[in-house]
Amino acid sequence: MTRKRIVVAMSGGVDSATTAALLKSQGHEVIGMTMQLWDYGESEGGCCSADEVCDARRVAYEIGIPHYVVNYMDSFRELVVSDFVSKYDSGETPIPCVLCNQFMKFDFLLKRALELDADFLATGHYARISRSAETGEYSLGRAVDPTKDQSYFLFTLGQRELQRLIFPLGDKTKTEVREIAKKMGLRVATKAESMGVCFITGDGYREFLEPYLDRGKREGDIVDMEGNPVARHRGIASFTIGQRRGLGFAKGKPMYVVGIDAERNEVRVGEEKNLYSNALTAQNLSWVSEPPEGEIEVRSKIRYRHGAVPSRVTVSNDGKATVNFPEPQKAVTPGQAIVFYRDETVVGGGWIKEAHMQ
Repeated sequence: MTRKRIVVAMSGGVDSATTAALLKSQGHEVIGMTMQLWDYGESEGGCCSADEVCDARRVAYEIGIPHYVVNYMDSFRELVVSDFVSKYDSGETPIPCVLCNQFMKFDFLLKRALELDADFLATGHYARISRSAETGEYSLGRAVDPTKDQSYFLFTLGQRELQRLIFPLGDKTKTEVREIAKKMGLRVATKAESMGVCFITGDGYREFLEPYLDRGKREGDIVDMEGNPVARHRGIASFTIGQRRGLGFAKGKPMYVVGIDAERNEVRVGEEKNLYSNALTAQNLSWVSEPPEGEIEVRSKIRYRHGAVPSRVTVSNDGKATVNFPEPQKAVTPGQAIVFYRDETVVGGGWIKEAHMQ
């Protein structure tokens, strides 16, 4: 690659720092940019806290590149946090990282990079981008390191974004990245990874949701598979599909959350066998290239840590898809993403609306 101007999204961690350092060592004009997304106050925060911004700034100084902070807090609250709250309030289980990637990094930040006449935006994501010599189409593939692969969180990327993105770490393992960072003398080489949802601090997501939810609609019934009340709950936002602990009652055998009905304000519980579904409906679909017509055979992941399994996807005229599994899948959860793969390549994905048996 000839010398390019590249904006690097720097979070303050080792991955983005190594990305910036590698590109600078290759002779590119590199500009570091950190997004300010959330006000943590006096709390220790996640990837955009004051400490993380300082680490990003210090690393940029060590590398010898300019560094800027861009404030997207209002947009983050509107597009990511509000979705997080509304999904829990409606009985779903959200993944804010997907929306953060879709809107904050690969819409707003990418636009800002292009406004600076940058050729590319680079991030520390573990995924791979390639281009077909025959068709010129871009593909999004899994990372070499299966334990760090983040392609699941990137399924909303299409041709418009991929042509302007670089993921330098996609062909490296996490161990290799840390070794590179050490050799380059980066201060964050041994820094621990941030885990969980970046804007959640304190006692977890339930405490975070407390001020956002309507107290008047909190309490409701926990019912069995026949609809008989077995206990009371203090809010459906405290439950997710597959949950076993914290149900508030004992029945002499393991019981799990198998459904959440926001309209009835009910949590349905059953045995483990009741958790399995052989089909689901997905909505708000995204495709890396052209949308498919009719049926396609793919391997699907119904959550990040779920292994991709054989499935048949039928896309309807209303933009939704029915996904059928030859083998029933456990704890298909509304609000989670389903991502479609062919071999090591992402085809597309969508958001799980409903699980069912066919």
